[in-house]
Amino acid sequence: MSGFQFLESLLMFGIKPGLESTQKLCDALGNPEKTFRTVHVVGTNGKGSTSFYLSNILIAHGAKTVLYTSPHLVSLQERIRLNGTPIARDDFDKALLAVKNAAEKTGVQATYFEALTVAAFVYAREQGVEFFVAEAGLGGRFDATAVANGELAILTGIGLEHTAVLGDTEEKILFEKLGIVKQGGKLVRCKLSAELERAAANIAKERGFTELARLDSALSKLPKLPNAGRHYEENAILAVTAAKAMLGVAFNASKASQGLQTSFWPGRMQKLYKDGKLKFILDGAHNPHAAKRLAETLREEYPGKKFHAIFGALQDKDLSEMLSLMADSIGTWHPVRTPYERFRDTEDLAKDIQSKGYSTGCGGFITRDAISAVEKEAGDEPVLITGSLYLIGACIYLLKDEFEELAFFRGMESEANEKH
Repeated sequence: MSGFQFLESLLMFGIKPGLESTQKLCDALGNPEKTFRTVHVVGTNGKGSTSFYLSNILIAHGAKTVLYTSPHLVSLQERIRLNGTPIARDDFDKALLAVKNAAEKTGVQATYFEALTVAAFVYAREQGVEFFVAEAGLGGRFDATAVANGELAILTGIGLEHTAVLGDTEEKILFEKLGIVKQGGKLVRCKLSAELERAAANIAKERGFTELARLDSALSKLPKLPNAGRHYEENAILAVTAAKAMLGVAFNASKASQGLQTSFWPGRMQKLYKDGKLKFILDGAHNPHAAKRLAETLREEYPGKKFHAIFGALQDKDLSEMLSLMADSIGTWHPVRTPYERFRDTEDLAKDIQSKGYSTGCGGFITRDAISAVEKEAGDEPVLITGSLYLIGACIYLLKDEFEELAFFRGMESEANEKH
């Protein structure tokens, strides 16, 4: 059995909050998680871009860095990147086999995410990295990445998500997210509501960690970011603040700017051009918080414009609010889905859209022909693709050979994500 076959065999086990299994695997492997400096990134939205920005800032300073993120858009290799380069298949398989052997030795029944996380630790140790930037998969306190015992954490935002696991109020979710910050550690975080500000201060006092002031003054000094939107500027500030704390006197503002200027986070306000003409805008807005951010950016960049939108959403998302938030910028909704079982059925999705008085067009399972049909309806206007990162990943896979902006994904095979 290969390492990838071992990983695939774990898909059936779903989520299992807790650190015991991950810690046992790490102990059996000689604690690879203790061989580098870790930054934890938690939050409802913005974790991926913030992690990506921080990683690129550290790389620009000459620091050997592994970036660990989830979910992936096309290939598992995206989740583990060494100095920006996806992990090689052979190295990935080797690291997964090491985890498999440790699981057999200890009798641990690891979950998919636990095995991936420990494999990332093993790979980072083998590569002799200095920094490991870890995006939490779910929550924080009991997320598998927490065993790395990072000296600093970043909180990107709080909203209602995974309430069955994390709690049914924003304050409970905040507690779970901040549970990843260790005693004596440091926290860089976004601005919160007055109620959550008080809660965060109390949690910091009780848990014994320090909150670092965010470098809001850095906003005017940021370079133009490849990802459009005020929220990406805010995430970049968090990354700069964290980098300054981790690098100390070695921090260099011009190197930080250099790292940010080369930081395009795929599938988020990503524009695809052909022959100089804008053809598609891809944005993985997958919940109301992200939909609000997308709507704000579209109004700012394309005031008064109504897009044809290829739209798909998962069953557990607040569809009504997402539709309402984006409605001003969408003229026709094209309901689609991927084979992923958690997607809403397209007929039901179309009915929900129509029930709010919005117009629907062609849709169905996402294929290149389905995309072409929407292009035809849109005429010379660009098409917006949004509603789910899983949908964005499926479209990237279909379009990657046609657009230079997607060249990063060429040669990658499409692989399933775990079921959350």
